[in-house]
Amino acid sequence: MRQHHVFMTTTRCSGLPHKKAPVFCNTACMVLMIIVFFAVGTSKAFSAEPLRVSVSQSPLSLPFFVAESQGYFTAEGVKIKITEVIGGHRTFQNLMDGIADLATSSEAVVMFNSFQYKDFALLATFVSSDDDVKIVVRSDNSIMQPQQLAGKRIGTVVGSASHYFLETYLVTHGVNPKTVQERNLQPEAMAEALRKGEVDAIAIWEPFPYKILTTVPGSRILPKSGGYRLTFNLIVHKKFISTRDDELVKLLRALNRAEEFINAQPAGAQAILRDKLKLDQHFIDWIWPRYNYRLTLDQALLMTMEGEARWARQRGFAKGERSPNYLDFVYSAPLSRANPRAVSIVR
Repeated sequence: MRQHHVFMTTTRCSGLPHKKAPVFCNTACMVLMIIVFFAVGTSKAFSAEPLRVSVSQSPLSLPFFVAESQGYFTAEGVKIKITEVIGGHRTFQNLMDGIADLATSSEAVVMFNSFQYKDFALLATFVSSDDDVKIVVRSDNSIMQPQQLAGKRIGTVVGSASHYFLETYLVTHGVNPKTVQERNLQPEAMAEALRKGEVDAIAIWEPFPYKILTTVPGSRILPKSGGYRLTFNLIVHKKFISTRDDELVKLLRALNRAEEFINAQPAGAQAILRDKLKLDQHFIDWIWPRYNYRLTLDQALLMTMEGEARWARQRGFAKGERSPNYLDFVYSAPLSRANPRAVSIVR
């Protein structure tokens, strides 16, 4: 009855005068103010929640390590909560499982998952490398050249950058990928599999090749192939598009500052990476020239994923009559605000 009375009195307030109208108008206004208060409070509570970022434990993720260490996220006014896992395939799964709001991952992982999921978008590429993934072999299996991989058992993380790299590496050196026995292994299991002779070679990203060289006697790396440029990217769940763009812009500005620090003060950046990954300076010196830390969204990224998608469909690793349109997986607005010069995708 009281709710009905307030409604009727509110009508009188906006129309004909009534001697009790001021009392009921005040009541209605108070109800309205309470509703607005809780609506605003809920909005602020939502925006106060930190953005959860799933980050891969890799030299590729250095901009995040630097931004956190140097306080750039705080300086830009964005709250984030970083969770570290091994591999971009796992960070992406965290994003899809709702454990993370954003994730760092290779474009190959994005390509593989684009055939299954549509509710994520690329915000930026923050590093690229043509020598992050490597082929490591045992010394006792007589594999001296890439051509000798034919017929061998090779471990890789299926559905990741290492998988795509392995097959392009084989093709580049005249080996039919169908002639090798691919074994799906997780990165942390590869050293033991190689040591026990369960596989003859592995294809995996840093820092695992370096660790294997130092822990598996006689292991060595095959000559590199320049046919694949890996990119590591920041991915966001689409439910945060538009609703939290200001925070995404601040996050990207913090990463931009981190990349400026990496390029201007390499010794300081190397110290952060060394401490984060618990590896020695020899490893840092070895891998440092292999990475280009620069915030971008360029046409080459789309072309790479389109080529990867054709390969995945032809080899039966992805199902679909046609490849996705990767423009639909790019959200450039935050990076355009954070660093307009970094965006060069043609729409």
